Amino acid sequence: MSQLSKSQRQRMIADWLRDYRVGSQEEVVARLALAGIAATQATVSRDLDELGAVKLRRDGSIRYVMPDQATPGHAAAQLDRLLAEWVDAILPAGNLLVLKTPPGSANLVANALDSADVVDIAGTIAGDDTIFVALADGVDAHAAAERLRARRTGMEPRPGPSVGEQGE
Repeated sequence: MSQLSKSQRQRMIADWLRDYRVGSQEEVVARLALAGIAATQATVSRDLDELGAVKLRRDGSIRYVMPDQATPGHAAAQLDRLLAEWVDAILPAGNLLVLKTPPGSANLVANALDSADVVDIAGTIAGDDTIFVALADGVDAHAAAERLRARRTGMEPRPGPSVGEQGE
């Protein structure tokens, strides 16, 4: 069996999710094996999480899709769920937010933040249990933290000026 880098393996998985109906992690492991690549179900599970793949019911079957293939609003709903389930604290720090999660779950939440295209967020960096969230120019960290906290608790975020409305 050949060895691919993690990024090459993930690119291959992402292509399969876009081009074929892939319904289970075991199916991905089998496809990799047919391609001569050894991978465990646990490795594939981590790959799918890092890719932001989501399971959806389409055409009467359940399958994995990439975030750009999900229905509108799905990424935002997934982010709200992950904020509620996995984020312990949201702390403003200069022009950043620091999100604290249980060990091993920061990457999952950071991927959801990136996939949801939150207007306040320029990008994320995830460690094991901490996420640094870089805010877009002009975004007030305390207001952005409050909006994420509101999403985390399931409360409708209070209207606040978006980046474009704040002036630069």
